[in-house]
Amino acid sequence: MASTKLLTLVVRTLAKPISNRIKQTAKEHETFRSMCVSLAQRMHRGEVQLRTNILGEPPKSIRPLSEAKAIDSGANAIAEGFLFGVAALLIIGESYRSSRSQAKRRDVVDDQIDDLKSQVQGLSETVKKLEETFEERWTFEQHRNDELNRVLNRMVDVGLRSGWSEFEDTPIRIPKVEIRPQSTLGSDSPAEKTTPPEIVVSTS
Repeated sequence: MASTKLLTLVVRTLAKPISNRIKQTAKEHETFRSMCVSLAQRMHRGEVQLRTNILGEPPKSIRPLSEAKAIDSGANAIAEGFLFGVAALLIIGESYRSSRSQAKRRDVVDDQIDDLKSQVQGLSETVKKLEETFEERWTFEQHRNDELNRVLNRMVDVGLRSGWSEFEDTPIRIPKVEIRPQSTLGSDSPAEKTTPPEIVVSTS
């Protein structure tokens, strides 16, 4: 509401010099003067009829305006109408520009959302492929470990069975160790020559 009053005040303030220029032009040009007078008389009749209908007064004859008054009123109406028209065009143009900007921003945001959706979809497919590859490798490794364990157990089993069959009828023999005392050799010197003890190992 305050912005409307401010706009009206601005338009009326700016309309004064334009109205003066229109009045000067009406005085110089007969056709333009006739147009201003005709417009002012119609506005005057419409205003009086509207006031009469609103107040409920009985209809009465409408006295036309004088030429000077009509020129003044018509010039003011044309000036204010021109300024209001310019203001309306500016408002409409700004609204249109703002709506276009918002539409462009929405288009940009929609494109970004579509790109993000495509990226997320691509990442989901990549993760799915990695999961499948991991599961395949995991299954392969499990089978491989199972096969290696089976082969290892088989080898151990075969080795143990072969060893048992080889030593099944062979008794275990403990070797016999015999230690012979050291011997003394005769010599001319007072010191005696000795030899170290001899160790003999026999399996009998």
